[in-house]
Amino acid sequence: MSDPLDERDIAGAPLAVVAGAAGPYLASLRDRPVHDRTKDALLDELDGPLPVRGDGAVAAVERLVRIGTEAATHSSGPRFFHFVVGGSTPAAMAGDWAASLLDQAAGLWLTSPLAARAETAVLRWLKELFGLPASSGGVLTPSATLAHVTGLACARQWWAGEHGVDAASQGLAGLPAMPVFSSGLVHVSTRKALQILGCGRDTLRTFARDDAGRVDLAAMDAALAEAGGRAVVVANLGEVNTGDSDPVADLADLAERHGAWLHVDGAFGLFAALSPRTAHLARGVERADSVTADGHKWLNVPYESGFSFVRDPGALGRAFGAWGAAYLPDADDERVNYNMLGPESSRRARALPIWATLRAYGRDGYREMVERHLDVAAHLGGLVEAAPDLELLAPVQLCIVCFRYRPDGVPEERLDDLNARLGEALLADGRVYAGTSTYRGMTVFRPAPLNWRTTNADVERLVDVLRELGARLTA
Repeated sequence: MSDPLDERDIAGAPLAVVAGAAGPYLASLRDRPVHDRTKDALLDELDGPLPVRGDGAVAAVERLVRIGTEAATHSSGPRFFHFVVGGSTPAAMAGDWAASLLDQAAGLWLTSPLAARAETAVLRWLKELFGLPASSGGVLTPSATLAHVTGLACARQWWAGEHGVDAASQGLAGLPAMPVFSSGLVHVSTRKALQILGCGRDTLRTFARDDAGRVDLAAMDAALAEAGGRAVVVANLGEVNTGDSDPVADLADLAERHGAWLHVDGAFGLFAALSPRTAHLARGVERADSVTADGHKWLNVPYESGFSFVRDPGALGRAFGAWGAAYLPDADDERVNYNMLGPESSRRARALPIWATLRAYGRDGYREMVERHLDVAAHLGGLVEAAPDLELLAPVQLCIVCFRYRPDGVPEERLDDLNARLGEALLADGRVYAGTSTYRGMTVFRPAPLNWRTTNADVERLVDVLRELGARLTA
């Protein structure tokens, strides 16, 4: 096979290959292991020299689907707990296929009014879902990290303006380091965003009153006073080891009193706003200057999906627009051009899977799913507390359960090594997936059940497998 033009009359055939495999594959996720290392040898078939003459679309896609359905890490299934990763709801997955089918250039209204209108609609729906001000600006991004880049770029533009400098056009040369303050709950993606923005990942200062990272409000208050209010405060809603959160309303009070910029990392914790049981954790988010979250976590849409909201909608254009290219719309264009409101120029129509899933399940459907996951996490916490060889290390607040394996007879100084080896054994086993992290100096498990398929039976399986493998290691 040579020129793809030769396949224009059968362009739908390779799509039919994927569609034909989808039903059996999705049905199998209920029972198959998350990862089967005996299938890893199939990955060698992905490699090799570039073909001189291609196999044709159908043969190529058949090979890809055959390898993928066997050798992939089946993170779309209900027992992938290793990171804070959702799945793809049926509607979101179909919406993502539609995005690929239509292949819109989603940066400009001119190239795709469809993509622009869909993005505008879903941003409005998301603001309603989370209780954010309707007047806020927003843009979809590939991830929470790029959402941080978006919000913090607006913060940087504001901060430089406080010093009489337009950072978008003049940069940061000659300015002091931008003060960025947070608690010990801050995520590495915030630091990475500061690194990308040229502010420096290690310039961020943390104010923690204990070894769990909880914020020291008095110390931060003093630092804000010393900075004259020209600083950025990062509030963290949902920490990745325990689900713990900063007191957002208190940090909003601090930022307001000092005239600082408040940025909220709500990667998955922003979804606490959906349930009356957890909405208190998100109280104060509506007062933030910028808010970020992930779609491919608790929204359960495909990778890549994030969103950034900024209270002053004009801040996005000041940070990312006005390129001065003659072939592009200028700042006076009344139609929304999302590539001028965020870090990407070329953009896919990532609003379509979000539109499909929100249209399909609505506010009530997402509230029910979030509350089911809260119940599942609480059930897992109860199982851990009831097991004689497991130790719960933090209260279960959202969708993360922090614990470790602690059998009788193993001294404290050996527990970190034992849990690290158990984490490796669990991933090698593959029936469920949950790796380890470090919390308060201890090696811990921190499974996050937030896939739309996950039920109590799946976390019960996790506990059973962990205890089974742990008993082997300590035999």
